[in-house]
Amino acid sequence: MADFDFLSPALTTAPKTPPKVSSRAFRSAIEEALIGTYTRQDLETVLGEELKLSWPVMNTEPSESEYTKRDVIKGYTKGWDLPKLVSLARRMVAELDLNEVLLADLNALLAAHDRGGGVVTPPKNLIFAANGPKPELVLRDAVNNDIEITRNGEYCLVFDQPIPADGLTYQNLIDWWRQRQGLPETTSDREVGVHLHARLRESLGVNPVETLVFDTYAARYRNNRFDVPALIPQVYLHFDPATQLARRATGQNGSPLARQRMDFLILFSSRHRVVLEVDGKQHYAHGDVASPKLYSEMVAEDRRLRLTGYEVYRFGGAELMADGAAQMLADFFDQLAERMR
Repeated sequence: MADFDFLSPALTTAPKTPPKVSSRAFRSAIEEALIGTYTRQDLETVLGEELKLSWPVMNTEPSESEYTKRDVIKGYTKGWDLPKLVSLARRMVAELDLNEVLLADLNALLAAHDRGGGVVTPPKNLIFAANGPKPELVLRDAVNNDIEITRNGEYCLVFDQPIPADGLTYQNLIDWWRQRQGLPETTSDREVGVHLHARLRESLGVNPVETLVFDTYAARYRNNRFDVPALIPQVYLHFDPATQLARRATGQNGSPLARQRMDFLILFSSRHRVVLEVDGKQHYAHGDVASPKLYSEMVAEDRRLRLTGYEVYRFGGAELMADGAAQMLADFFDQLAERMR
């Protein structure tokens, strides 16, 4: 009887191992796709002019002869974390004519990344930091999901620029705020950032525990470190056009939407969104009487958010009033940033 190799069929039909998602994997796939598609000279044009990447290496230029293709790519992407590399990979797939085999590898890595969680649809509308009456909205274009604020728009902020795929940083907000307020270009980023911080802080009202969360996170911007994800306060997630008062006047009990605003939102990328909620008694009690109904509505909404890809973290008001709360928050934000790298 002829020898039979039991391993051969398994080896020839075994599925390809899914790519491992990491900064190193994306950096390698990006480098290979660019190196395998473009000449050394074309690479400078593609990265600098077509993709409009900035060269961060001081006292050198990408055109210097000692730089290899890989050196040029590494120079342009020096210090980039995973969200920025993913964003670049998406742009390369959409905008460049890459080698087909290398393009397939890059697409496979992006698909593996997208299966890893997060919100599938990109963010479209960011309405936040209301410091007065609830804004009134109309859906100006239902096909494109374009909204328009028809009343009380002066009390809220609307980020009306495209939200970057690699997340919304405080630097993005500073640039937007400078343009929105018509501040001179000579005004430093720090001055604009302080001005914006004061306006965002107003939306918290007289709420010491939410203010503690906001100010503790803002410490991450010190020393002009604005290129970190922004903590955005009082963000509208759902919108019920009727006010609670109007509903009660017509005999309705509350809103059909359990939670219209999030206390805080961080956009680490277009997919990876973190909601922070600060729970006072109003979240689970009527006055001093516990309300199972309020609590069940709260946890049901948390489940719904998580199933759509958001991450939700809750802080109790009591723990934020305890000694050491600021340090606890600072440690949490460090751990969260590390997890999202």
